Amino acid sequence: MLEGKKILITGGAGFIGSNLAEYFLRNNQVTVLDNFSTGHMHNLAEHMDNFDFQLIEGDIRNLEDCKKACEGMDIILHQAALGSVPRSINDPITTNQVNIDGFLNMLVAANESSVLRFVYAASSSTYGDSKILPKTEDNIGAPLSPYAVTKYVNELYASVFSNLYDLEIIGLRYFNVFGRRQDPNGAYAAAIPKFISSFLDLKSPIVHGDGSQTRDFTYIQNVIQANELAAETTNPEAFNQVYNVAFGERTVLLDLIKKIQSLLSQINPAIGKVDIRFGPERIGDVKHSLASIDKAKRILGYNPSHSVAKGLDEAIEWYYKELTAK
Repeated sequence: MLEGKKILITGGAGFIGSNLAEYFLRNNQVTVLDNFSTGHMHNLAEHMDNFDFQLIEGDIRNLEDCKKACEGMDIILHQAALGSVPRSINDPITTNQVNIDGFLNMLVAANESSVLRFVYAASSSTYGDSKILPKTEDNIGAPLSPYAVTKYVNELYASVFSNLYDLEIIGLRYFNVFGRRQDPNGAYAAAIPKFISSFLDLKSPIVHGDGSQTRDFTYIQNVIQANELAAETTNPEAFNQVYNVAFGERTVLLDLIKKIQSLLSQINPAIGKVDIRFGPERIGDVKHSLASIDKAKRILGYNPSHSVAKGLDEAIEWYYKELTAK
């Protein structure tokens, strides 16, 4: 149903955005808008000679960049944001500017360009201090970080624009996404690629806290599926809604690390002897997380294809090839 549509992916040089670009370029014209503050050109290099691909280097904080990117688009997959709870605590102003001002700019530009569908990346951080498990979309707590505040404000703006301007808007609350192209480097790198990279370098990975925290880790292929379903649905019940995007299974962080170590030690037995180090808990982190994906299943037809185990197998194979080739 999406074949031939013009799709704009903001943040398309990043981890999730570049995977979406690769997938939708099979049957669509894809434009990427990115300022490369956290994304990388090498994530898009293979598409630069593709007639159906266009790159706009711009910033969602600039309304004119947003308007230029939205011209003639049918569907927007808005992934651009400054992620990371610690980053938002260290620099709440920039996080707010990108995640709230930039989001509003994109909504305004999409409305002015009469875009058919606006699908955006929401976040499980919106559940805040709610201790109820599993997390259901209509039951959230108080935000625990500036990042969580910005993602919740996105949902509020999306609802207002959907009601006022009759836009078809869908939010996807991602739960701890991992997979190929997720950057293992930098101060705010995500846990799984950081663990993999550390083990491959025979360095001790650092766990924040005692490792008993739980997460609903979600492989990138499940996120791609959710975006496709949200972009193509014709179910009127689907719009002006947010959906959990997860696998629906809790994983203890320490168990995850040991699983990664075990898989990598099959490649290099020395990895099995690397010690795991423990550091202080991070301020603003949610202790336990588990998603109910019933709503996404019922309304969007979401059916995640990759468990954590299957996703880890694919991710580790990709990282091993990438990191050892450098």
